Amino acid sequence: MRHLFDLRLYLVTDPVLAGPRGVVDTVKAAIEGGVTMVQLRDPVSPTRVLVEQARFLKQILAPRGIPLILNDRVDVALAADADGVHVGQNDMAPADVRRLLGPDRIVGLSVGSPVEFAASAGSLGSVDYLGTGPVRSTATKADAGAAIGPEGLAAVVRMTDLPVVAIGGIGLGEVAGVFGAGARGIAVVSAIMAATDPGAAARDLRMEVEKGRGGQP
Repeated sequence: MRHLFDLRLYLVTDPVLAGPRGVVDTVKAAIEGGVTMVQLRDPVSPTRVLVEQARFLKQILAPRGIPLILNDRVDVALAADADGVHVGQNDMAPADVRRLLGPDRIVGLSVGSPVEFAASAGSLGSVDYLGTGPVRSTATKADAGAAIGPEGLAAVVRMTDLPVVAIGGIGLGEVAGVFGAGARGIAVVSAIMAATDPGAAARDLRMEVEKGRGGQP
């Protein structure tokens, strides 16, 4: 049975932005603020450390029905019994991720533009959702590419029936625009990970998300 997921407020972790507070405590606060999905992204830590952190986060998130997604690392996802994996255009092909994870876990794919969407057409049958952006310029991810704005986001949304989560430079002021463009949710990094009070930041974003969705189920 395919894992259920809710893209409304999708937190992508960053150990550098978390600072001394750490990823786990930041995620705990964000949960209280209303995040609906968490992606563990950490390209720096050794694999064993990453597995331990993923297992710990899984213990926190699972009782609340919040999926844990691993960025790129299929091996870590399987070792920690995470709910899925998110890959970029240069990571493992989604079909290979699906074959390794099986039919029930969640597979996400980054698609930064209509051009990348067209190039990924053969992979979309293995994917559960798309992450599209950056909507706005961001310094969080060096290879994020040029900002596509709500117009570029809407162009990708029109090309697919897959749910699309908007990512990249999204703060409170961008939420209404991305939902107006057809996104099912927002994915944020620095807006929560670098916040002085990540719980309050998540609550504020969740309130804007619900306004942006305009009562959608």
